[in-house]
Amino acid sequence: MAPNSNDLPIVALTPGDCTGIGPEQTVRILSDDRLSDAARLVVIGDVRVLEMGMAHAGVKLDVEPISSPRAARWGHGTVQLVDLGNTDPARFPLGKSNAESGRLTGETLSRAIEFAKAGEIDAITFAPLNKRAMFDGGWKFPDEHKMFASLLGHKSYFSEMNVLDGQWMSRVTGHQSLREALNGINAESITDAIELVDRMMRRAGVATPRIAVAALNPHAGEGGLFGRDEIELIRPTVEAAAKTGIACSGPYPADTVYVRAFAGEFDSVVAMYHDQGQIATKLRGFNRGVTVTAGLETVFTTPSHGTAFDIVGKGVAKTGAFESAVRLAAQLASMKSSTKSLETSHAH
Repeated sequence: MAPNSNDLPIVALTPGDCTGIGPEQTVRILSDDRLSDAARLVVIGDVRVLEMGMAHAGVKLDVEPISSPRAARWGHGTVQLVDLGNTDPARFPLGKSNAESGRLTGETLSRAIEFAKAGEIDAITFAPLNKRAMFDGGWKFPDEHKMFASLLGHKSYFSEMNVLDGQWMSRVTGHQSLREALNGINAESITDAIELVDRMMRRAGVATPRIAVAALNPHAGEGGLFGRDEIELIRPTVEAAAKTGIACSGPYPADTVYVRAFAGEFDSVVAMYHDQGQIATKLRGFNRGVTVTAGLETVFTTPSHGTAFDIVGKGVAKTGAFESAVRLAAQLASMKSSTKSLETSHAH
C-alpha cells in the first residue's frame, strides 16, 4: 500500500449494470492495486457480479465480505466488499438492456449513497450504467445525476461535467430535447454554469480557471445576422460574471472554441447544450474522459463511456477512464475534506 494509506480518501466502487462491461472493469482495476496510491477502495455490490467480472477479465481476486465500509480492513491485500446479495447476473443476458437489472443498478447506487450520507465513504465512482434500463426499472429520472440529487435531498443547482486531459467541459442545459434546452438558456442558467465550473476547478486545485463560454448560434450569431442571443443575452451575462472575479470570456463560436481550449488557451468550455460539448470531448478522447456530478454534497465520478454492450464478456474492455474517474473522485474528496478542516479551524 502507499505511504500514509490511512489518510487516503475512501472511494466506493459500484460495478455498474451487470449486463455491461462494468463488472470486468471493476475487477481489473482491483486486481493489481494500481490505484492504491490514490484511494482506499471498497466495493458495494454483489459478490456474484464480481465473480462474473473475474471470469470475463481472466483474473482472480481475494474478496473479503464486510457489513459496511466502516468495517473495512485496509492493507490486507483483499478486496473489501459490502455484499448486498441483490444481483444474480446469471438472470440477465449480457449486452442487452434489462429493466430489472436497471432497477438493481439503481438500488446498489442508492445503498452507496446511504453510506456517503452516514460519512462512511468520501466519494462514489460508479462503473457504466444504462439510463434507459434504470428508468424502465422504476428509477423515474432522465439520468442518474438527477436521481442522486433526489436521494440526497439536493434542491439547488447542479450539473454533469466532463473532464478530459485537464479540461473541464460544462454546460448550461443537459439531458433534454434540443427544443426544451433552448428554453432553458437564460441569464440565470448561464451564470450558474459558469460559477459551478469555476468552483469545481478551484476545488480540483486550479487556482484561476480560464473559462470560455460557447455561443449558441453559428459564427456566434454573425453580428446578429443569425440570431441576437449572443448580443442580448450571452455576452452581457459573461461580462457580469467576469466582474465578480471569475476569469470567463466569450461567447466564442462553438465550432472553434474547443480547438482553442484543447490547444491550451482555456481550461474549460461552457457549452449551451449537451451535444455542443459532448461531440468535441468524445472525439478528443472517448476512452479517457470522466463524468463528474458537480454541485452535490457527495462526490460522484464515472467513465464518460457507456456499457459497451458490443464487447461485453470478451475481456477486452479498457479501464483508463475508470481509473481516471477514481483518481478524480479521490482528488475532489481530499480537497473537500481539507476545505472543511480549514473552515472548522477558522471557526474556532
